[in-house]
Amino acid sequence: MRGLGPLTPPVRVALAETVGVLPRERGLAYEPKFDGHRMVVFRMGGQGGVVLQARSGRIVTGAFPDLAEAAGRLPEGTVLDGEVVVWREGRIDFAAVQGRAAATPGRAPRLAERLPASYAAFDLLGVGGEDLRGMRYSVRREGLVRLLGELGPPLQPVPMTTDPELAATWFETLPGIGVEGLVVKRLDQPYRPGVRAWRKLRHTDTREAAVVGFTGPAERPVSLVVVLPDDDTPVVSSPLPPALRAGAGAVLRRRPAGGEATAMAVGLGDVAYREVEPGLLAEVATGTTRHTVTTVLRLRGPEGDPLGRGPGG
Repeated sequence: MRGLGPLTPPVRVALAETVGVLPRERGLAYEPKFDGHRMVVFRMGGQGGVVLQARSGRIVTGAFPDLAEAAGRLPEGTVLDGEVVVWREGRIDFAAVQGRAAATPGRAPRLAERLPASYAAFDLLGVGGEDLRGMRYSVRREGLVRLLGELGPPLQPVPMTTDPELAATWFETLPGIGVEGLVVKRLDQPYRPGVRAWRKLRHTDTREAAVVGFTGPAERPVSLVVVLPDDDTPVVSSPLPPALRAGAGAVLRRRPAGGEATAMAVGLGDVAYREVEPGLLAEVATGTTRHTVTTVLRLRGPEGDPLGRGPGG
């Protein structure tokens, strides 16, 4: 099958719809869902030509010099979709990978030495300049394993199984290392940019998010601005309850605040916020009425200490 020619950044990525039970019909593939930072890797023409793209389309090559160097070993015209993770003490560290993603080109090399990144590839979008997105997942998967098997870490294919019983075992046993659930794909499925054609099963309705900013005064912030796993778009949370405002304020006063930026808030459009040094984590719940609402349930400090609870926490 001939492709559509070389893929060039930015590209829209395929998405997943959340489900409540493990799908078990015939013809499915199951992959662990890593708690990391979505990234498309482009090995362009020319010596060492590599571009790294976040889910939003933002180019993040400068933030990951270690992965850019590793991707330089890929054949020209290769395009991969996957997740960047940082392993610490045998577990995926979501705050660390978000800190890597936010690093300036000047800080990035030092962070790469201290917090080396790994790339868990789950799809092969192009090879040799040929667009493979219209091919079956099973064909793309075979090509992915063959391609990365010759290279080794830090670029590796995610595990995959077609056995629902093994997938159920993964679902129960892998959260301890930072795997948040499973992604389920049809073996005969093409890659559909921007469409929620995959399915995603999580352990709970709550997720860990990286805190990147706040609205209101640092002493008693009104809302937090967070980045959710598998996304890099800042989201303004719903207003914090009093206990969380006080706990967050106590920590924010001790952390350097950055410049001003804007993020989308439900019903308010773009809202200005103050950026904050990476390292804080929030446990959040996302619900949907007319819009998706992000509610902060708990806030953890840099050492994992709880700083207060929100509703239902």
